Amino acid sequence: MTYKFDFTSVLAQWPLFVHGAWLTIKLSVAATLLGLLIGTLCAIGRGSPNRFVARACAIYVEAIRNTPLLVQIFLVYFGLASIGLKVPAFFAAVLAMVINIGAYTAEIMRAGIESIHKSQVEAAECLALSRAQVYWHVILRPAMERVYPALTSQFVLLMLATSITSQISAEELTAIANRVQSDTFRSFETYAVVAVFYLVLSLLMRGAFWAAGQALFTRRRKLGTPL
Repeated sequence: MTYKFDFTSVLAQWPLFVHGAWLTIKLSVAATLLGLLIGTLCAIGRGSPNRFVARACAIYVEAIRNTPLLVQIFLVYFGLASIGLKVPAFFAAVLAMVINIGAYTAEIMRAGIESIHKSQVEAAECLALSRAQVYWHVILRPAMERVYPALTSQFVLLMLATSITSQISAEELTAIANRVQSDTFRSFETYAVVAVFYLVLSLLMRGAFWAAGQALFTRRRKLGTPL
């Protein structure tokens, strides 16, 4: 049996693929920004002298990192609906992904924060810097620079993981591919096109993170400005 490849009917649906790619980008950007914020705060919280805060952050990180993302998405989407809180699929997807990436970001940022030697913090305190200035210039920015490659990889993986949200009818790329495949019956062609879309998005995302890293870290080092 000879299979004849035909991309014509699939490529004719390009507006749908563009729509799905745009939703994937919005999901990724929202989850990345909010997840970075939550993860950074949680990483700081895990090192807090307050035992309640430290334990609460630790429980959150371990609970999320040891359960599947798909289950977390179902808990948010169907769980909230079961108690009368019906939320749109997009909002549920963003919320679940923020909760998920926040836990992974917390562990990455914690490793960066712990790599900062205490003597650097003590020296900054001797210079009469405020607590906020110490955290920003001496702890957080150098810590983020050290773990920036790991953060970049994690956020790109997050973008690829948006495909799971198709299970709750969030119309990102994979959901669009499922629809096009059911209409055209060209499975290989449909998912080949979607694979190319994901590859392009991954490369663009890595390029954007590289440019951000150059602006945040490399340029300032060359200028001799403090991190």
